[in-house]
Amino acid sequence: MVVLNKIISLFLIILIGVYGTKKNIINEEVNKGLRRILLEITLPLLVINSFSFEFSDGMGKNVFIAFTYSVAFMVLAAIISYICLLPIKGEKKKILHFANVFSNCGFIGFPIINSLYGPEGVVYTSIFNMVFTIALWTYGVMIFSDKISKKNIKKVLLNPAIIAVYIGIPMMLFKVKLPYFILDTTKIVGDMTAPISMIIVGSILAKVRIKDVFKEISIYYGSLIKLIIIPLVLILIKLGLKDNTTIINTIIVIQAMPAAAMTSIFAADFNKEKEYSSIVVFITTLLSIVTIPVISKIIS
Repeated sequence: MVVLNKIISLFLIILIGVYGTKKNIINEEVNKGLRRILLEITLPLLVINSFSFEFSDGMGKNVFIAFTYSVAFMVLAAIISYICLLPIKGEKKKILHFANVFSNCGFIGFPIINSLYGPEGVVYTSIFNMVFTIALWTYGVMIFSDKISKKNIKKVLLNPAIIAVYIGIPMMLFKVKLPYFILDTTKIVGDMTAPISMIIVGSILAKVRIKDVFKEISIYYGSLIKLIIIPLVLILIKLGLKDNTTIINTIIVIQAMPAAAMTSIFAADFNKEKEYSSIVVFITTLLSIVTIPVISKIIS
């Protein structure tokens, strides 16, 4: 029910974006402004807020293990995706690869993990979210950039979301407690990231013909990799390690989430198949209604 409720919420917000675009409330200029608000304001504040969790001294080792699994599994997801997508050519391959590596670990991930594993799982999800953010603005940018220049590297290192990571890591390591009014502000504004991102997806999706959703076979192939193949490979690794802790289970479930909305946002910013990317986000989110419960059941 948690999965179903969250995904229904996502679709309703996407429909709001579709409606706004059809009524010309959201035009290209407004869409661009929403992307800037998300990338430069709401997302960085969401990142800072995600580092504000508290953990006991005994959790230190588990946090390190969660960080290790997060990095390792994200690298494995990239390798599996790269191999499986060898038959796909052109810009669509970049979209599918990005979608396979970067999952919707925020809006869908946090509530689902909380329902499965409680506060402990939420801590590990926050660690994954930290790795996600760093990878997003490094490897994610590399996927869409035709070449990596000094200018691109500087842009990544000084990106607002990465600056938020620079602030967040010392906060976490030294257990810095922000004043409540600041923390509350980062949470309220940061929580706007998910709805804004879905509205952006909807506004792009509004320009897609319905028949295009069903004729792109590559999207369903990419969804198979994202939602089934990658999680099953990670489950096999878990069995090989004989590790049934909440840590590894949390990271696997998070990696099994549908494609991140940032897939569409990056595609729009880099002008790479933005309509196609919106369909990818839409389809993987729809199919995850079935796949997430199945993967969770297999793990448990």
